[in-house]
Amino acid sequence: MNLIETMTSSELIFDGRVVHLYRDTVTLPDGASAIREIVRHIGAVCVVPITDDGEVILERQYRYAVGQVLTEIPAGKLDAPDEDFAEAALRELREETGAVPAELVDLGDFYGSPAIMGERIRMFLARGLTFREQHLDRDEFLEVFRMPLADAVREVLDGHIADGKTQCAILRAAAMTGILAEARK
Repeated sequence: MNLIETMTSSELIFDGRVVHLYRDTVTLPDGASAIREIVRHIGAVCVVPITDDGEVILERQYRYAVGQVLTEIPAGKLDAPDEDFAEAALRELREETGAVPAELVDLGDFYGSPAIMGERIRMFLARGLTFREQHLDRDEFLEVFRMPLADAVREVLDGHIADGKTQCAILRAAAMTGILAEARK
């Protein structure tokens, strides 16, 4: 079955610093037309940094869009559309936590709201951490803390970690490291 929609026209409605809102006309699989309003975004990365003693490095950060302090893993947007995802992940991890990993494992992509937003977030697991100085952006305020990975999994499963990319990446990292089964006990 053909499920592909084909863009026939595109109109830029808002061109922001981070997001770009478009109104596209598409041809549906049955030949009819429809309007799609979508946000285009350069892309981002997130990292589950795990210490040698099994703790994940997390952050608390106020998120204006939802009006709450959320618990998240280190993350950030790409600096350019062609920036290498792994290089961006290493940069964000180092800036936000000071951590530098010996190993960076690709956990795949996450799309938070694909019906309206094209933001692709590449997820990573970082291990073999050494620590240097943190270098936050001028407008970035966050609290870095650690928690056993098994506890972070329980926090996700109990609904205490609401951020989608963090939920997905923690569960993938826990499954990959064998912690998922232990955390469900």
